Amino acid sequence: MDLSRTPEEEEFRARLRTWLATVLPTLPAKPSPDDWPGRRAYDLSWQRMLYDAGYADVHWDASPTIRMIFLEETEKAGAPYVGANFVGLLHAGPTIAAEGTAEQRARWLPPILRGEQVWCQGFSEPDAGSDLASLRTRARRDGDHYVVTGSKIWTSHAEVADWCELLVRTDPAAPRHRGITWLALPMDTEGVTVRPLRTLAGSAEFAEVFLDEVRVPVANRVGEENDGWRVTMVTLSFERGTAFVGEVVACRRVLRELACAARENGRWDDPVLRRRLGRLEAEFRALWRLTQWNVSEAEANGGVPGVGGSVFKLRYSHARQELYDAAAEVLGPDCLDLDRPWVLDRLSSLSYTIAAGTSQIQRGIVAERILGLPRGR
Repeated sequence: MDLSRTPEEEEFRARLRTWLATVLPTLPAKPSPDDWPGRRAYDLSWQRMLYDAGYADVHWDASPTIRMIFLEETEKAGAPYVGANFVGLLHAGPTIAAEGTAEQRARWLPPILRGEQVWCQGFSEPDAGSDLASLRTRARRDGDHYVVTGSKIWTSHAEVADWCELLVRTDPAAPRHRGITWLALPMDTEGVTVRPLRTLAGSAEFAEVFLDEVRVPVANRVGEENDGWRVTMVTLSFERGTAFVGEVVACRRVLRELACAARENGRWDDPVLRRRLGRLEAEFRALWRLTQWNVSEAEANGGVPGVGGSVFKLRYSHARQELYDAAAEVLGPDCLDLDRPWVLDRLSSLSYTIAAGTSQIQRGIVAERILGLPRGR
């Protein structure tokens, strides 16, 4: 594993730092967390600025190392997160770049890069639980279209999305992993109903999506019919492999802030808390090195992260929860005040052992695909 940086990569880092220092002070104030149309406009505007500056395509048309440098530097500088562009830039876009036809790449990637379209993720279902392969949303072939009926839940940013990366079952008689197809669904298609969901933290970035005889062109299929599970593994490898790079940097920043706050309010005198923060520092240093390893592996495999992403996702999910539990110790009684720093982050951290594949699923992947243990019955 080569963790050194080439002169070209260091030049990219320096150029990006200079650009961020120039442009970030000119940004308008961020909209309210509850104003999703406003947040969509804000996030798309930021993406357009990245596009005009030549940084928009780093998520799929650059080496994993360049992508990692970009996420590291933008997080350190306090730049806007991808926000409503999350699925398009970090999931659907890289998947289409890796698996789509030339026509599909020309059709869908430029609008995402230019900040013109938002995508959502239609994977999870109410009755599937953490077992994605047991999805029941049906798609029957009718000429040049698939007719889709079913429902999705926890669909990220569905209420402001233009497109959805949608998993459907096209062959109910096939083994469950082999009868799935990956489709791109226009969200304004007749028969699509979106109902926003409010989370424990009070936000509404998720929604239920109901599909009633929705017609999706066959041309919107990415990969072959019934090969959607393999395509989905590409999507999830990006979600678990490199999409959390910026968040690791953010957690390390929060950890430093917690140490400063503990010194100011006297909680630093507690040796148990000091040991906890020290262990978390070691934990996130190790996660950063694991991220670098995953990036090196991705570069050796054509840009697609490998199963090491599951190791990272498993440990990061729990480390993030432990970080914000430590934040509650530092805050003391103020940890119940939703207006205090880190309190809402603590609530949202509870979802990380479920989102992007539950910890139970990640343990199964690590056991079978990395350790070579036999599949349980």
